[in-house]
Parts: sequence; C-alpha cells; structure tokens
Amino acid sequence: MISIRQKLLLGFGGLLLIVAAMGLLTIRQIDSLGGAIDVILRQNYRSVLACQKMSESLDRIDNGVLFTFTGHYEQGMGNIQLHNKEFLHALQVELGNITLPGEHQKAMQIRALFTEYTRVISLITDPKVSLSERQNRYFSDLLPLVHRMKLLSSEVLEMNQSNMQRANNNAWKMAASAHNNVLVAIIASAFIALLFSYQSHRWILMPIKKLIASAEEIRKGNLDLVLDTTSKDEIGQLSGSFNEMAATLRKIRKSDRDALVRTRKATQEVFKVLPSPIAVLDSDGEVEVSTESAEHFFGLKPGVNVRDLGREWLLVLWQKALRQGSLAESEEGNGFIQHFADNQEHFFQPMALPIPAGDESLSFAGTALIFKDVTKEHEQLELKRSVISTVSHQLRTPLTSLRMSIHLLLEERIGQLNEKQADLLLAARDESERLVNIIDDLLDINRIESGMAHLDIKAVSPSHLGIEGVESFLVQATDQGVTIVNAIPEGLPDVMADSDSILYVFANLLSNALRFTSPGGTVTISAVRNQNNIRFSVEDTGEGISPEHMEHLFEQFYRVPGQQQKSGIGLGLSIAKEIVEAHGGKVSAESVYTKGSVFHFTLPFKKEII
Repeated sequence: MISIRQKLLLGFGGLLLIVAAMGLLTIRQIDSLGGAIDVILRQNYRSVLACQKMSESLDRIDNGVLFTFTGHYEQGMGNIQLHNKEFLHALQVELGNITLPGEHQKAMQIRALFTEYTRVISLITDPKVSLSERQNRYFSDLLPLVHRMKLLSSEVLEMNQSNMQRANNNAWKMAASAHNNVLVAIIASAFIALLFSYQSHRWILMPIKKLIASAEEIRKGNLDLVLDTTSKDEIGQLSGSFNEMAATLRKIRKSDRDALVRTRKATQEVFKVLPSPIAVLDSDGEVEVSTESAEHFFGLKPGVNVRDLGREWLLVLWQKALRQGSLAESEEGNGFIQHFADNQEHFFQPMALPIPAGDESLSFAGTALIFKDVTKEHEQLELKRSVISTVSHQLRTPLTSLRMSIHLLLEERIGQLNEKQADLLLAARDESERLVNIIDDLLDINRIESGMAHLDIKAVSPSHLGIEGVESFLVQATDQGVTIVNAIPEGLPDVMADSDSILYVFANLLSNALRFTSPGGTVTISAVRNQNNIRFSVEDTGEGISPEHMEHLFEQFYRVPGQQQKSGIGLGLSIAKEIVEAHGGKVSAESVYTKGSVFHFTLPFKKEII
C-alpha cells in the first residue's frame, strides 16, 4: 500500500516535472528568440543603415560636382570631400558587417566602383579642363558609376531587409510556439492538480474527517466506537492508535468511576460525623454533600439549591466567593450569624471557599461552605463583659470612698500631716486616680463592644477634627521641645463621625506619639481621600516599634516591653480601634524601628458623596 508520503511525492513530483520541462523549453525558445532579435537589431540593421548612408553620400557628392559647374567651385569641393569621407566610413561599416551570402562580393564591387568614381571626379573637377569637357565626362563617365553603385547598394539593402523580415517571422513563430507550450503546460498542471486534489480528498481528507468525528464522539463521552483500520498508510496507523487510546480511556474511565464512587462514599461517611456545619456546592449552587449539622441548622441537604433557601446573606456570600475567586467571609453582623435551634442560641462564622476546576483552569467546579461554631467564644465574651461591668461597678463605690478619704486627709481637716505622710497620701491619690481611669477605660470598651455606646454621628469637616485634636497638645509639645504639624488640607469631603469619640482617638494617638518622640522631633497629622473614605494619619519621628510587637498593638492589655509604668495598662489603642470600627472604619499601623511610627484610621464619607 502506498503511504501518504509517497502519495504526496507522486502528486507534487508530477507537477514539478511538468513545471521543470515547461521552464527548460521556455528558456530554450526564449534564447532562440533573443538570437533572432539580435540578428535583426545588431547585424542586418547596421548594413541597412550603411547602405542608406552610402546612397545619401553619393547624392551629396553629385551635388558638389554640379556646384563646381555653376561657379561655386569652393563650396562644391568642400561637399565632395566631406561626403567622400562619409561614404568611405559607411562602406567600411558594411564591409565589417557581412552576414549574408553574396553580400561580400557586392560590397567589394561598390568599393572598386567608388575607387573609379573618385578618379573620374578628380578629372571632372580639374579647373584646367574646360567646362564643356568636364560636363561631357560627367554625363558619360560619372553618372553611370553613380547609378551602378546605388544599384549595388540597393541590392545589399534589400538582401538585409529580406533577412530581417525572415528573422522577424521566425521570432513570431518562436513566440507563438512558446505561448502554446506554456498553455499546454498550464493545462497539464491544472489537470494533474485537480486529479491530485481529488485523490487527496480520498486519501487524506475523508479519513481525517472520520477521525475528527470520532474525536467529537469521544469528547461527548462515547468511548465504545472503533475505527476502520484496513488502510496500511499513516491514516490507518493513526486509526489503530486511536482505537488503542479509546480502549485505554475506557479502562481509565472505569477505574476513575470506581475511585470516584469510593471517594464519594467515604466523603459522605466522613461528613456525617463532622461536628461543624460544612456543605459542598456544585457550580450551579446545588448541595452535593453536607454534614448533619449543616442540614440541621441551615437546611443544606444534598440536592437543595442555595438560591431556594431564602437566606439572602448565604446567597451573597456564595456569589462573593465566586466573584473574587478566594476565601470570602460574611459581612453580616460583623461576620457572625446568630441562629436559634433547639431552644438554644448559636453563633456561627460563615465562610465560602471556591474549589478550582483544575490546576490551570480559571473556572470553579464548586464551592465549600464552612460554618465555624463560635458559640462558646461568644458566651465567653459575654461572660467577660458581664464580669468587667460587674467588677467595675462594684469597685467604683469603695474607690469613691477611698478617694474622698484621701482627699480629706490631704486637706488636713482631721489633723496635721508630716512630710512623709503627705508624700504617701499623694502617691495613694495618684494611684487611685489611675485606677479610676482604668475602670473608665474598661467600661468604655465594654459599652462599645456590646453596642451600647451612644455615638452622635454627624457630618464633620476633617480639617476641623484635626484642629480640635491638636489644640489640647500644643502646650505639652512645646514643653517637650516637639513640633506638632497639622497637614490636613482644607476642602476634603465631610466625614460621618461622633466628634467627641474621634477626638478621643486623636488624643490617644497624639499622646502616644509625644510620649515616644524625643526633643527636636516632629509629630504630623494628615488626611487623604481614598475611594470611599478619608484616611487620617498620625506620624512621629520617635524611637519606633519592633516588628514582633506590631501585630499585637491593638490588643487589650498589651504593652510594648520597656515602657514606663505610667504609660498605661494597654487599653488606649484597643479603645481607639473599637471606636473607629464602630464608625465603619479601620485602624492600622506602620513603623520602622529607631525611625518612627505612623498610625492610620479611616472614616466614611458623608452619605451624599458616596
């Protein structure tokens, strides 16, 4: 059986042979045509011009002879001499361009006659001879020589013109032959090309179309088809390999199905015993597998679509995860969902994680819904708030009595104090005041976290907040030798804020900045407009904060090691964080150790601008 390679070589080889033969034949005929044209233009045409020049020169010489008869002797002799040279030059050209039989003899006869002609002219133009005798010799000797030379010149001219005509006819015949040869070659090439195209359709295209159709069937999942492999060429070999591939795919599919069934059953069994609510959705939002707790608390049973549950927050969470292509957390209720079941209150932190379809695919095969049970954390938080509130209120009464007693003693209403007693009472008064501030901070945090803090939110200018926030620290900064720079520009959009609470935030950040900035340093407050909010910054040139402490700055009771005892117990920044977050903003910090720190917080725009 002929292979596809041999078939292609056969078809293209035939075309190549025809084109090569046509090219060689055409080149040969073109060379012959060029030779014929060379004869016309180079050889015969030069002889024609020479003959015409000789005839013309003879006429001019004859006119010169006649001028000598009419009294214009000098002019006539000048014409004779000039055209005598032209005749000899034309004769020399002719003698050097002999191309036809008999042409040389005629040219030699012309030269002999011209020699005689020259001799006769010298006698006719001799002024010593009488005019009548010269005239008689002109008619008797000179004119016959002129007629004979012109006749011979005409014969040579006619011989060359005839040869030119023959060469021209031959050139036309060659051109017509080349035209016909090229036409025949084109027709033959077209015929072979059509024949080869038809055979290629049978040899190549039809089998390839069958392979394409088979591949489409396999893409649809039909792995049971078998291709015809009777052909022994490359298509037949490919069909055999295709059948082997389909057989291998059938085995792999069976193995994958078995593994998938085992995995699905194992997953279902594992999911049944998992304590956390977890559900896996397909790309359309339908539940494929879920834990018993997910069914119990949220109705996420296999076969149920998330769109049909009536839980808007869950639908939003699922769509958000698919849209951003990464883990998404619920924004409902600060990220926590309150749920009542079995006469008990539960709290969950819902998350949605998209599942990629493949290693390089940008689409997602499904989504995993995970509900972290944070009920115990909430209960502990509520217990902590309750304890803090109770303890703080219980401490206030004895602390108030203690402060009053210390105050009375310091006023010496009960008796005189010596210097040492006064110092001890002053220290006790300072510590009691510090304890009062700690209790106030604890109560503030408790109120903000529980949502009981009253915030009088109004539209306020960022520049106004900056001016009021800095004003109360100008004297302290001057005493410390520190410069406070207010770089908040005018014209920023109003923010929605409770002025007193935000001034507390400024006070906390500014007091910290002044505390850790050495004399000669600078504290700068600034504000810039972001997409949906205004970002305020408090930057200092102090000693900075080590990287290992940065992530704990806003935690309650956290103090950076090495601070003085009078710097507080670590509640200021956590209170500032709670205040900003209660406004819908965020806090953050940056620091380069030994070079300074900068604290940021954001506040939302006024609603009309959003």
